[in-house]
This record gives sequence, structure tokens and C-alpha cells, in this order.
Amino acid sequence: MKPMNKLCLIAASLLMLGTGSAMAANVATVKANNVVLVHGSWADGSSWSEVITRLQAAGLHVTAVQNPLTSVANDVAATQRVLDQQDGPTVLVGHSYAGTVVSEAGVDPKVSALVYVAARAPDAGEDFVALSGKYPTMPVRAGTEEHDGYVSLKQDAFLKYFASDVPHDKAMALFAVQQPIAKTLFGERTTAAAWHSKPSWYAVSSLDQTINPDLERFLAKRMGATTIELPSSHLSLVSHSKEIADLILEASGRQP
Repeated sequence: MKPMNKLCLIAASLLMLGTGSAMAANVATVKANNVVLVHGSWADGSSWSEVITRLQAAGLHVTAVQNPLTSVANDVAATQRVLDQQDGPTVLVGHSYAGTVVSEAGVDPKVSALVYVAARAPDAGEDFVALSGKYPTMPVRAGTEEHDGYVSLKQDAFLKYFASDVPHDKAMALFAVQQPIAKTLFGERTTAAAWHSKPSWYAVSSLDQTINPDLERFLAKRMGATTIELPSSHLSLVSHSKEIADLILEASGRQP
């Protein structure tokens, strides 16, 4: 091979490596009839209730996973059991910590697209705690408490920082069903990052006091995601359920 041709080939290869995630995001959208929703920390599947009704009204088959929040492996297994029951292309959606879960479980062949809602999105094997440490700590962390190896949010922190733009009565109901997380959960690492190969969408919460909004913007940009930004707390799936449902509809190959 001539030296110049060899240099051109190397340059082209480097370019493809640098834009791999963006290329994944630009893959033609597959029409999906199924949506699987995965809740994050300090929540359960009911946090998706307002999104679920909107998606069902649009004719989609929707299932919300109930994560044990005991380990990444256990949460991925719970998600995989739901994916196994789907009958075709499926949009996999994760909120908050569940972005870790969908990044791992999203390699399933049934998953046609990924949607991240104010979510973590680690690369395979990445130390996400170290990555998060590059951004200012958000105030919700001051409101955590540990009991018997599990961490939950105190009521004041839940209302003020986690669900700050959710109506009080609704926020109190969500507080009542919050699921404590294993204290080791956030430090665990994944073995895969499906956003490298699956088209991805991301909803940034610009008023988030749980995950730093600048970290969310970084993650969305890194994966080459189709991105929207909402003036929302961490619980945009509750306070901005229409916008989140519309984003999922787009990922499913449908018009909002």
C-alpha cells in the first residue's frame, strides 16, 4: 500500500472511532410497538404512571419494570425478564440510575432504541463515581440516610430537591413508595454500553438538583443522542410527562 493511501486509511479509521456514537444515533429509527420503562433510585414503577397512560393512548404496549435496587446485576436481570416477554422491537427507557441498567440491558437484540431521562449513562467498565466527581455535588445528597445497608431520601430532601416541581400531594405519594437502594449500588460498574450501537435519545433536566445538569449534557453529547432540555426537576417524567412521552414516541418511530 502506498504511504499516502495508508495514512488516509488510518485517518478514516480514527474519524469513525471518534463518531461511532453519533453514527449510532443517526441510524434509521425502527418502528416499535413496545416500550419498557425502568425506574431509578428512590422510586418505583409508579413514577412512570403519567407517561404510561400517554403512551398507551398512542397505541403502544407498555411495561414498567420493578427494580429491586440491590445491585446492577439484579436490576438488569429484572429488566431482561421483561424484555424477554416483548414480541418485537422495543424502546428501552431509563430514568436516573436506571440509565446504568438500560446501558447494560440495551444490548438485547429486541431493543431498537434507548431513551435516557435525566439519567446516568456509563461507558463499559467506567468509574461513574469518579466521572460524577468532576461536577459539583448536588444538594439532594445531603438528605440521604442509611439503614441496614440501604440508603433512602429524607422527606425534606425528596420534596425540595428530588421532586421540587411536582405538586405536593403527588410528591408525597411518590415519597411514600420510594424504594431504598443498596449503599453499594452507585459504585458498581457495567460490562456494556448499548448506546454505542443503538440510536439514543436524552432528556436533560436543566433544574435538576439530583444529577448535575452539566453532567447530563456531557453524557447526551458523548453518546450522540437526540437531545431535548426541559426546565424540570429530576422527576421530569412526572412534571413534564407529555414531553417525555413525546420523546419516547419519537424513539419508537411515531409522531408525537
